[in-house]
Amino acid sequence: MPTTVREANDPVRCAHAVRGMRGVARGVGRREGAATATMLARARGGANAMSARNVSAASLKPLDTFERRHNSGTEEEVAEMCKVVGFENIDALIDATVPTNIRLPKLMDMGKYTEPLTESEFLAKMKDIAGKNKVYKTYIGAGYHGTHVPPVILRNILENPGWYTQYTPYQAEASQGRLESLMNFQTMITDLTGMPLSNSSLLDEGTAAAEAMTMCSALNRGKKPKFYVSDKCHPQTISVVKTRAEGLGLEAIVGDENSFDYTAKDVCGVLVQYPATNGAVIDYKPIVAKAHASGIRVVAAADLLSLTVLQPPGEWGADIVVGSSQRFGVPMGFGGPHAAFLATNHDDKRLMPGRIIGESIDSEGNPALRMAMQTREQHIRRDKATSNICTAQALLANMAAMYGVYHGPQGLKDIATRAHNFAGVFAAGAEKLGFKNVTPEFFDTITLKCPSGADAVVKACESAGINIRKMDADHVSLAFDEVTTIQDVDDLFKAFAGGATAPTVEQIAPSVNTSIPMERTSSYMTHPIFNQYHSEHEMVRYLKRLEEKDLSLVHSMIALGSCTMKLNATSEMIPITWPELANIHPFAPKDQSLGYQEMFRDLEMQLCEITGFDAMSLQPNSGASGEYAGLMAIRAYHQSRGDDHRDVCIIPVSAHGTNPASAAMCGMKIVVIGTDSKGNINVEELKAAAEKHSANLAALMVTYPSTHGVYEDSIKEVCDTIHKHGGQVYMDGANMNAQVGLTSPGFIGADVCHLNLHKTFCIPHGGGGPGMGPIGVKAHLAPFMPDHPTMKDGAIAVGGDKPFGTVSAAPYGSALILPISYAYISMMGSEGLTNASKRAILNANYMSKRLEDYYPVLFTGKNNTCAHEFILDMRPIKDATGVEVADIAKRLMDYGFHSPTMSWPVAGTLMIEPTESESKAELDRFCDALIAIRGEIRDIEEGKMSKENNMLKHAPHTASAVTGKEWDRPYPRDLGAFPAPWTRAHKFWPQTSRIDDVYGDRNLVASRAAVEVAVAQTA
Repeated sequence: MPTTVREANDPVRCAHAVRGMRGVARGVGRREGAATATMLARARGGANAMSARNVSAASLKPLDTFERRHNSGTEEEVAEMCKVVGFENIDALIDATVPTNIRLPKLMDMGKYTEPLTESEFLAKMKDIAGKNKVYKTYIGAGYHGTHVPPVILRNILENPGWYTQYTPYQAEASQGRLESLMNFQTMITDLTGMPLSNSSLLDEGTAAAEAMTMCSALNRGKKPKFYVSDKCHPQTISVVKTRAEGLGLEAIVGDENSFDYTAKDVCGVLVQYPATNGAVIDYKPIVAKAHASGIRVVAAADLLSLTVLQPPGEWGADIVVGSSQRFGVPMGFGGPHAAFLATNHDDKRLMPGRIIGESIDSEGNPALRMAMQTREQHIRRDKATSNICTAQALLANMAAMYGVYHGPQGLKDIATRAHNFAGVFAAGAEKLGFKNVTPEFFDTITLKCPSGADAVVKACESAGINIRKMDADHVSLAFDEVTTIQDVDDLFKAFAGGATAPTVEQIAPSVNTSIPMERTSSYMTHPIFNQYHSEHEMVRYLKRLEEKDLSLVHSMIALGSCTMKLNATSEMIPITWPELANIHPFAPKDQSLGYQEMFRDLEMQLCEITGFDAMSLQPNSGASGEYAGLMAIRAYHQSRGDDHRDVCIIPVSAHGTNPASAAMCGMKIVVIGTDSKGNINVEELKAAAEKHSANLAALMVTYPSTHGVYEDSIKEVCDTIHKHGGQVYMDGANMNAQVGLTSPGFIGADVCHLNLHKTFCIPHGGGGPGMGPIGVKAHLAPFMPDHPTMKDGAIAVGGDKPFGTVSAAPYGSALILPISYAYISMMGSEGLTNASKRAILNANYMSKRLEDYYPVLFTGKNNTCAHEFILDMRPIKDATGVEVADIAKRLMDYGFHSPTMSWPVAGTLMIEPTESESKAELDRFCDALIAIRGEIRDIEEGKMSKENNMLKHAPHTASAVTGKEWDRPYPRDLGAFPAPWTRAHKFWPQTSRIDDVYGDRNLVASRAAVEVAVAQTA
């Protein structure tokens, strides 16, 4: 079978050639499909017909397109679904659904990426781009370190869709595996920090420190507006904290922690670095004593590995401990993603940001894990929230936790001690070369005074393929880590010798006596979980056992409205483990990251074309961070015009919960407006609010299509109204999957929009993170984009010329996962992306039509269609039978499905979003499950089943429940566990019965150590 010239030597392409031709003959969204089908028809006439054919240009195009892998469903299935929905074809459906006045006039023009690349073409191109990076030996440190990712963790977690495609564990009964892993993470953090309580996890160390500052302010009810920051903290942390303080109306005062006025009554907290950014290990106990005497809380930003050998902050008096778990087996990745942490005391648990995994009990009285204290989350507290954190870094927290499990306490201590010893050996050898160690008390990082200035040493090291950190004109710093070798240090000696005879490790080491300052004497990680899986056999079995407890996209569709759980293609994921991308320090010199820079430029161009904006910032490393960055850019824009008084933000009641939380963090006053009977923004109420607050109007936050799954015809009128009164329009990008290629935020009239790359653009959810939330802006807001303190003086240019500040610890946020979105866009091309939006809309309307006779569809557009998601109203069922929406959600687990979004944005409803990647067969299977459940509910309505004792109230059904000796339920065991034919062919077993959330909150147990204490007390 012929193939394209450039792919003639590709065995994968050749192997799929026949199948690819048949796919194109069916159409599969290809413009040249008809011509190719004709060619194949001729081929069926025999060899003579084949030899007589004319070769068309279309027949030479790539056969095995990525689009048909991503946009599931054949042309025949699409036609069938259109018929069910009531439209002649998919374009007729789109014309009836998307308002004409917001439709893009032409196909998106993405230059060289307008036409799609095949998977093999993209991977070859990405390899070429990655090859332009230079992976130097790095000693920069500053919170980022070299680490070995244990292959067993690399293969079985990071590269395993059974781990990276799960959703946040809101449905705990189907999430026990990763909940156990996150409990391990919390236990490891509490043990190492010496604090009783930890979350599971935050975005990065800088934002974790900013969250701690916010916590300190909230604990003082905002009555102490000043926060001290030691100048010995990492520069990026200082910058993020200062930016966050400005939005909150706090004053972050940076200086020497020894010179602060600790008798001041208006200071809520002080932040110190342990060890300091220059490597010094400082005894902060005197600082703690002075601070506590005035009611000032102490926050310690701590290096996690150092705490295996240094006295933990909890033992010397810190109130809050933050940091990053990056060096626990997570690559630097040019800045992320990495799991940060925040640990504190139990008394402060209600104001902790992020998620906490806690133990509770299920309906059988057995212990079970779930996310605790959900009232702390911003989607419930809204404008009263003290944090807008939504996406965490669960996947990376799981990697770090398993790194701790695999190495155990002694293994971690050995890694730390080795790094410390290398630092000591190099310090001794450098002093023989005339350098003075100005950090005699150190862990793994030393700072040296250079006899001939820092620049010469930095240049000599770079010439040898080595990066060190320049502290100032006379000092350099070097951080040693897990990947340092004897040869590495010998190479360092040569670079520092400047042509003179260099010492060697073999010569220096025997005479070096190292000692750990403030050495730790307390034990840690004593639980058996950290002391029994040190062989790969046992480790891989443990990981597999946990994986099998979790429902992910490898099992079935996860139809979560607003969350867009779409395909995370293998080809998109492959580059993130390449060393050319994974092993680069975020503060490496500019000429070492040319590949990353090329990708950033391409991706920014692609996203600008998709959104209709003029500039893009890739720095925000979550959707909530993107919201915050967008609003801060608006705030800076108003201030630049002398409009400091513009601080009113209008937000519809239907908006995402992060919207009011983000606005509050930017110091904005929130005005809530309602919706009409159809779920649309009440335009008259909006106009009245804009008129009333015209002089002070800063912004409108709006989601489009609406959170109710409808394209509102009034959206341009809404944008025009806000602009008329001097405000800016912020568009929440959560529903971009219904916009791409059909319309765009910039075309509609928005001034700024964040993009959830972990939704529309295929970065996997990872069980609760990572995510990315870049912001796109119109030209007038571009000068105010975020910058970064470490990228000055000819380094990579980040941000505008009037930046509002810094939102992430790294200049490009979680840069390592950006290739995933870059791959998706490049392999789909302009037409493929547009087709994805069309398919998402078709799939949603098909499901809505199939289900409308069984459950009321709450909102539709003017032609009775929905966007890419829709809401089913379960409230009439509750009124008639007592069956709650949660009962339906739990019963879906017995059918092998994760519940759609529950009770949001409307209480008592299910919000369903199928995405374009699900096949018709899978859509039908999910619909069949909900229809079957409706039949079970009808039995209750008709009195055939008890309202209190039925399949839904007992769901989910575990293996132990249905195989137990006793069965006192009024329905057969097999009907509880195997309600549909496919559940007998392949059964996902929920690990626990219905979990009691209230019990878990009243009896918070959030670490394995606490579990042991609770068990002992019970005994």
